[in-house]
Amino acid sequence: MSNLEIFALMVCGLILLTQSIFLFIDARKNGFNQWMWGILGLIQAPFPIIFYMIVKKIRKKEEDELYDYRDY
Repeated sequence: MSNLEIFALMVCGLILLTQSIFLFIDARKNGFNQWMWGILGLIQAPFPIIFYMIVKKIRKKEEDELYDYRDY
């Protein structure tokens, strides 16, 4: 293995680990299954974080709509 390949693997590993830690912590704060999101973050980048942001936005919108109905 060349030095460039080793460096690329280290960078990819760092990106995956950082993404996984972010997803784990943010999922715990927002009431999602933190272990599932953390493991998904270790598998691939950047799709798990994009998908998480979409799911989070949809869930937030649904919660806001639910609380709007309670005001009446």
